[in-house]
Amino acid sequence: MDQFFDPSSVAVLGASNNPAKWGFWLAAGALTGAERRRVFLINSNATSIQGVPTHARLSDLPEAPELLVISIPGAGVEPVVAEALAAGVRAFLIVSTRVPRAAELAATITAAGARLIGPGSLGLVDSGNELLLAWGHFTPGSLAVVSQSGQLGSEIASLSARSGIGISRFASIGGQSDVRAAEILDTLVDDPATSQVAVYLESFSGGEAIVAALQRLRAAGKPTMILTTGASTAGRRLARSHTGALTSAIDAVDAACRKAGAIRLSSPSEIVELAGYFASSWLPGGRRVAIVSDSGGQAAIAADMAELHGLTVDPLTAATRARVSAVIPEAGHIDNPIDLDGAGEKDLSVYARVVRELLADDSVDAVVLTGYFGAYGEDTPELEAAELAEVAVLGEAASAQRKPLLVHSMSADSPAVTDLWARFVPCYRSIDTTMRVLSLAAFYAAHSGRIAEALEQSAALTPWGTGYSAARETIAAAGVAVPAGVRVGAADDLAEAVAAAGLTPPFVLKAGWPAHKTEVGGIVLGLPDLPALHAAHTEMVGRLGAGEYIVEEMDRREHVVEILVGGRQDENFGPIVLVGAGGTETELYEDTRLELAPVSRTEALDMLARLKIHRLLQGWRGRPPADVESLADVVVAVSRLIAGSNAITEIEINPVRVAASGALAVDALVITDPGETEDPGETEKADAAGDSANPSTDTHGPGQAVPAHPSTDTRTETSA
Repeated sequence: MDQFFDPSSVAVLGASNNPAKWGFWLAAGALTGAERRRVFLINSNATSIQGVPTHARLSDLPEAPELLVISIPGAGVEPVVAEALAAGVRAFLIVSTRVPRAAELAATITAAGARLIGPGSLGLVDSGNELLLAWGHFTPGSLAVVSQSGQLGSEIASLSARSGIGISRFASIGGQSDVRAAEILDTLVDDPATSQVAVYLESFSGGEAIVAALQRLRAAGKPTMILTTGASTAGRRLARSHTGALTSAIDAVDAACRKAGAIRLSSPSEIVELAGYFASSWLPGGRRVAIVSDSGGQAAIAADMAELHGLTVDPLTAATRARVSAVIPEAGHIDNPIDLDGAGEKDLSVYARVVRELLADDSVDAVVLTGYFGAYGEDTPELEAAELAEVAVLGEAASAQRKPLLVHSMSADSPAVTDLWARFVPCYRSIDTTMRVLSLAAFYAAHSGRIAEALEQSAALTPWGTGYSAARETIAAAGVAVPAGVRVGAADDLAEAVAAAGLTPPFVLKAGWPAHKTEVGGIVLGLPDLPALHAAHTEMVGRLGAGEYIVEEMDRREHVVEILVGGRQDENFGPIVLVGAGGTETELYEDTRLELAPVSRTEALDMLARLKIHRLLQGWRGRPPADVESLADVVVAVSRLIAGSNAITEIEINPVRVAASGALAVDALVITDPGETEDPGETEKADAAGDSANPSTDTHGPGQAVPAHPSTDTRTETSA
């Protein structure tokens, strides 16, 4: 990537003297690095650009530039690229839009051994290498920006300049026709000028490489903040299961961020606010915050904002209350939040003395000072020196404890506010912003990323198909408990099969192939004895035809909680595992959590703990707690299955019935090739019993890979 961010020579094709054109800004920016590299400006209609002699054509250059920047009408790009490749150019930055045959153009460039950023890129910037190839002004700093949207990336850069952070590197990657986000991110790992990274992506194609790059950035101590779209709309829905239908694309991005140790934010302003924090403070050890204010109202609002953002405002320890009382003995009651009640106005040193005591408390992870502090010197110049002296003490106190101290001030840019930032004390104008930033920092600190276990690829499913019986065998082989059962055909002796399997009533009878068993009458529950089973089997075969049927023992345990456990291959990030509320309430609750697979037992337990219905698993209103440990084992097993088999594209167990005695999977779906499965609504009844003699032609038989529906097979066992 050095040819893009530190080329030995650069040529701007389409350089211009008109400030309203891209060529003007690209030429002006390129010339700022003229002492570091050779710069060539190309324009057939001008002899000089911004006082520098130009070349009329690419062929007039004395050498092939290492990087060629193209800013001409899109229709003219393709012949220029062909000429440049022939001349030996190996790096292209194409700002031009509406380029015909853009995909073919990218293929031509890469086939020649060259690289491309664009078309439609808004440019590249590397402050440390004096590279400026973009519209506008960029303030040098520590934040790198990698963005699919050039203008949104420019907004982040502009906000960072106003906040005093500045830009180390800027890359507008457009549609990633060749150079991709992961490659740019990898260049930042060892970039000495970059201390934090902002990323905006609309597409996470090649997501596994992005995750790997983000993990390397986290290991290098460079916080990475992700911005994307899709939080408000559902992602691509899979036709036959809740594993895809109940999650959106944003859920997968969040799981990828957790694995990588990155953090997803909601807006450019959030990125810059948090970037300012990362550049100025320590990560909190937890979410316990102590609040100090010179106003009772502001103290109360601060406490509300803290809890709104998931922070805890716990009572102070007796020892800390005693130390604070010694500082402000006139205070009638010391609690958290602390209202100085005018003590700070009488003596400005009170602010720092109280904050220092709070920072020293091991049960406090961060301190927030909210109110008028920071505005004293601005409103009363005679107090400026005294206030700045207290700022210095506050900075020393935070540094000594290596704990976050954040200030919400009623001043936006007073000398005291400026000095707070300089002394590594983040200061914000809004208490909402202050608490949100602290909460995000706590989240980032608690999610340092994880290394997924590498699994060898397992064998495919049994060759004859992926019906319910095959799914049962697959999950059972992985260690998931399933009901005792036996596979039977249309004409088998049920009594002999049941006896051989040692099954006891009540029984459940299922047709093994329909996608929606309940809708076609493919399941009967609570059969009390063999005659009832035989009658149900005869009736079902008469309606549905020959094929595979399954007889199972019915789960009769009390106080059962139904959970969905699934896995699928995400088109961007690869294998994913999901848990959620299962059974008949799956769609109602829409309560799911997912992670990139495989997961460890600890991670599986964490997924379950984050469910809204987790309290049901702990025991609700006198019910015994469910065996969550065995449920976690099911999650781990499914995650290993989906991560360890290229043949499996989706798994779903719904429900897993969990009681005090363990977890039992009473329905399962495994899909190996969803593109070839038929629409369950168009499944036709097999009309000849003789069809079962040839499984490959049996519309409903085990030779046909028609998946069972994940949600209607056995949920009504809840009422048993």
